[in-house]
Amino acid sequence: MGYIYTILILLHLMAQDFEKEPDKNIFGEKLILCSEDPMTGFYRDGCCSTGSSDHGTHTVCAVVTDAFLEFSRSRGNDLITPRPEFRFPGLKPGDRWCLCALRWKEAYEAGVAPNIVPEATHERTIDYIPLATLVKYAHKE
Repeated sequence: MGYIYTILILLHLMAQDFEKEPDKNIFGEKLILCSEDPMTGFYRDGCCSTGSSDHGTHTVCAVVTDAFLEFSRSRGNDLITPRPEFRFPGLKPGDRWCLCALRWKEAYEAGVAPNIVPEATHERTIDYIPLATLVKYAHKE
């Protein structure tokens, strides 16, 4: 039974790879890693990759702040509280996390958008947010 279960998991993971869009950032270059600590991304691979099953478009590599985390919680999306059942450790200010493009846009309109890592932000984000706006929020190390 364990063998069949392993094969089913592998087939599921392979199907996810076919659903993924090309991994390019907002500059049309290779998408770089957003974070492995905490592990982020819709596919939990550290990158803000997206595909047909990512209905939230988790494409913005953000450096979260207290203001953003409280804003997100006020909108019903608590990113602070750990949820181990979803492999979610809970976030703290300074963590990098792949946010939904529309949530980042909503935070931007409310004046609490966190900075982003442009090289780790998927190009699909510019379908929702102008490139010039994203560049203004580029994180500086």
